[in-house]
Amino acid sequence: MKAMMLTGIRKMEMMEVPAPEMKNPDDVKIKMSVVGICGSDIHYFTQGNIGSQKVTFPFTLGHEGAGVVVQTGAAVKSVRPGDVVAIEPAMPCGNCDQCLSGRSHTCRKLRFLGCPNQAEGCLSEFIVMPEHCCFPLPGKLTPDHGSISEPLAIGVYSVKKAGNIKGLKIGILGFGPIGLSVMLAAKTKNVSAIYVTDKIDERLAMASKEKADYTGNPLNENIVEKIKQKEPLGLDVVFECCGQQEALDQAVDIMKPGGRIMVVGIPEFDNWMLNVENTRRREIMIQFIRRQVDCTEEAIELMHNGMVDAGNMVTHRFPFDNTEEAFDLVADYRDGVIKAMIDF
Repeated sequence: MKAMMLTGIRKMEMMEVPAPEMKNPDDVKIKMSVVGICGSDIHYFTQGNIGSQKVTFPFTLGHEGAGVVVQTGAAVKSVRPGDVVAIEPAMPCGNCDQCLSGRSHTCRKLRFLGCPNQAEGCLSEFIVMPEHCCFPLPGKLTPDHGSISEPLAIGVYSVKKAGNIKGLKIGILGFGPIGLSVMLAAKTKNVSAIYVTDKIDERLAMASKEKADYTGNPLNENIVEKIKQKEPLGLDVVFECCGQQEALDQAVDIMKPGGRIMVVGIPEFDNWMLNVENTRRREIMIQFIRRQVDCTEEAIELMHNGMVDAGNMVTHRFPFDNTEEAFDLVADYRDGVIKAMIDF
C-alpha cells in the first residue's frame, strides 16, 4: 500500500509499504478517507521532534483521521465492514496505574498514531486499530466530521478541565483548530463573553463569524490594554492555545485574581517562564492540558445533535499525493489556513 512518509525535515515522500495485518480478535482494518493536519504533525515536520519524542526517518505522520471499515476481527461487535468511522488515535494499555485511575491519556505504555516510537500514523491507505478506537459516525456526519472529532475532543476536554464556566468571561489566545475547538465547546456551556486573539487576521475573521465578543491581533494592537478596557476586573478563564511565551504572559495580565489559565498549546521551547509577582500574589491557577480523555464520543454527539457546527474549521483540501504541499502551507501559516484536510 502507499504511505506518505516523513523522510527528513520538511521532506515527505510517497512510499510503498506492507499493508497492516490483522493480529488480534478486536482489530479493525480501515481504508482511510481523510486525514487532518495537526499542529503536532507540523512540529515533527519542521523540527523532527516534540521534546523527547524524536522522529526516526522515515516515519508516517497523521492522527486526525476517518475512514471506511473493510475488515473486522472475530470479537468485534460495534462496527462492521462498510461503516464510516472516526478514529481515536490513542491506544492505552488499560492496565497501568494511570489507566486504572481514569487517566488513559497519560497511560504509561500509551501508543498514539503518528507519535515516534509508538505507532506509525494514518497518512497511509490502510490502518488497523483496536475496536475501542473506532466510532461509527451517526446520521449525516461525514468523514470530515470524523477527522475533526479529534481536535474538537481536545476542546471539549479543555473546557471540562476548566470547571463550571457557565456565565463566565473567557479568553482564547491562538485561534487555530484547537482554539476554534475550545470556542465551539465553550459556547455549549453558555459563557457570557469570549475574547479571541491571533496573529492571523483571517483567523480573527473566523472568530468574529463564530460570534466572538472581541478579536484582536497582538501584532497590530496592545491586546492586553484592549481587553482590560472592556473587562477592567479581568477574565475568569483564559485558554492559551498557541504555545507561545508571549501568549502566556498576556494570559496572566488579563486574568482576574483567582482565575484559571488552561495551557493547551504545544510550545517549541523547553521551559515556560512565569512572573512570580503577577501569578503568586493573585493566586492564579494554571492547568496544563494533555490531549484528551474519553471525549471523542461527546465531540461526535455535539456535532450530530447540532450543538456544534464545525463546518468552518476545514479551510483547505489537498489530494493524498500533495501532502507535502499541504504541510508546507500549514507550517508557514499561509492563506489564512485553519485546518488542511488530506483526501484519499
